[in-house]
Amino acid sequence: MAGSDLVKTVLYTINTLLQQEKYKAALAVLKGFRNGAVYGAKIRAPHALVMTFLFKSGSLKSKLKAIAQATYTHSRNLAFFVFTYKGLQALQQRIQGKNNNNINSQINMYLLSRILFALSRLAVEKGYIPQPKRDPFPLFATVVWGIVLWLFEYYPHTLQPSLQSSMTYLYHDSNVWHDVNDFLIYNKPRT
Repeated sequence: MAGSDLVKTVLYTINTLLQQEKYKAALAVLKGFRNGAVYGAKIRAPHALVMTFLFKSGSLKSKLKAIAQATYTHSRNLAFFVFTYKGLQALQQRIQGKNNNNINSQINMYLLSRILFALSRLAVEKGYIPQPKRDPFPLFATVVWGIVLWLFEYYPHTLQPSLQSSMTYLYHDSNVWHDVNDFLIYNKPRT
């Protein structure tokens, strides 16, 4: 009985903490990390499984290792991306208290420079300027994610429903919880 009472007390304490408005932003960042990790694994594991068994050669052990590595990498990267985005968003809201401010203007200017850099790559492709010495993929990824996050936050109706759903799970559902069950184990309360 003592162990059961201890578990109840710990769960009550955690659930009480999860209801505290003053911790909401930090907890939303943590849940965003959790949702990113879970979603990354849900998306990458089946894809890696199919692609590995269809197109890779090697032993069963090496294939399983490749699947696990791809799943881990995707899950980790998405978790950290969501964590970083939500953390910066919470910090910005704490400092400024609103969304339309100088910080967002700076972020937009930074993104504009990325878009211009991408146009520079197009100029390379068309032969107007010489080939750069570095890989263009990181820039491309930044532009793609920046545009999709912008569309999601301000014009979600313009995105494909499955993308809306994915982005909602990652970035908005991590702002909502009722207790330890839907904070850590499940994304939404079990009915």
